[in-house]
Amino acid sequence: MTQHIVDQPWPKAILLVDMNAFFASVEQLDHPEWRGRPVAITNGITGTCIITSSYEARAYGVKTGMRLNQARKICPGLIQCPANPVRYAEVSTRIMKALQDITPEIEIFSVDEAFLDVSACQKLLGTPEQIARLTKNKVFSASGLLCSVGISGDKTTAKYAAKLNKPDGLTVIPPWQSRQRLQSVKVTELCGISHGIGGFLADRGVYLCGDMKKLPIGELARRFGNPGRRIWYMCQGEDPDPLHQDVAAPKTVGHGKVMPPDTKERSVLLTYLLHMSEKVVARLRRHQMVAQNFYIGLRSSEGWLGRKMKTELATNDGHLLMNICRAVLDVYWQGEGIHQVQITALDPRPLQQQRDMFASDTEKQDAANNAMDKVNNRYGEFTLAPARLLNRSSMPNVIAPAWKPFGHRQTIQDEALVKNKVKK
Repeated sequence: MTQHIVDQPWPKAILLVDMNAFFASVEQLDHPEWRGRPVAITNGITGTCIITSSYEARAYGVKTGMRLNQARKICPGLIQCPANPVRYAEVSTRIMKALQDITPEIEIFSVDEAFLDVSACQKLLGTPEQIARLTKNKVFSASGLLCSVGISGDKTTAKYAAKLNKPDGLTVIPPWQSRQRLQSVKVTELCGISHGIGGFLADRGVYLCGDMKKLPIGELARRFGNPGRRIWYMCQGEDPDPLHQDVAAPKTVGHGKVMPPDTKERSVLLTYLLHMSEKVVARLRRHQMVAQNFYIGLRSSEGWLGRKMKTELATNDGHLLMNICRAVLDVYWQGEGIHQVQITALDPRPLQQQRDMFASDTEKQDAANNAMDKVNNRYGEFTLAPARLLNRSSMPNVIAPAWKPFGHRQTIQDEALVKNKVKK
């Protein structure tokens, strides 16, 4: 009976592609002399915090979030490499496009992860394991990089499977084995179960996935709503969450930047605020959006200074945004040392074509912004920018967790796309 079940197509087959130490692997691909050597990625050459590291560095105990000087103590031969997010976005975009040769049913989970629903592909492409091997080959052909793949009957079990045999792993957990395979796994090892939720479960005697059957689903539902119900099923190997292929409209559009610790010079703060302002409004304009409510934040050792501010009318103009940044600096900053700034559009919405009858005439400024955007879209970010930004931070942009290779979540543009525009 078991053999008969194994030979049949799975009713549901979900595959997760997880790149191996993605940023570090791209750098080792581009620098062959670094292959087999410990590499740590930092945000710029002056960055002191490790974003990620190669498996060779991890073998020494080097971890994400570790300070560079601490990492060098335990790994004297560590190679520091400044992050190149445009390059990573380019490689990720190629990988995600290649995965569409397997199936159009893809959820891009992050810059280096994607779920594929291959349920309908089995008659054409073979067993789930055969599809997983084909997927690994597609990824390597598109990028020159290895990946790990997990495949099961639901997203959570597939994601758990993908991390079991890294790097370059392939783990198959048939749906009828999911509950048993998860039974002795800590609940906090599953994606989406934070230590906060884990503490709530531990207070009720749920430490392992197998303990979840002792807890009524209604108790989780009362505390966490539908996500609580999903957690209950996740621990049974029956995650009901479907693939999310549509990119939801943005609830916010924001950018932040870490700056030298204890910065107290107003001119430096204004430069960082202008830098983030221009990034926010450029993204709003790129997607024909405006906003009226903004959060302007400056982080000191005591916490965040600043507040939510409102412009007179919805805008995507950097001059208007900088006016409220200066107001926040004047009122809420008392000379404290600052080490981070953040600007977020809190209510982005589509730009209305009909102009407000009471709005001031912005045609000249809109035309100037449009000309600047055309230059920057063609030749690269900040090719044309306010003069103050000549002194902006040399640290590169970072890829947001919600990055996508298309749409409003394309916070880092494809390098190849910019190059092609220049050639034309």
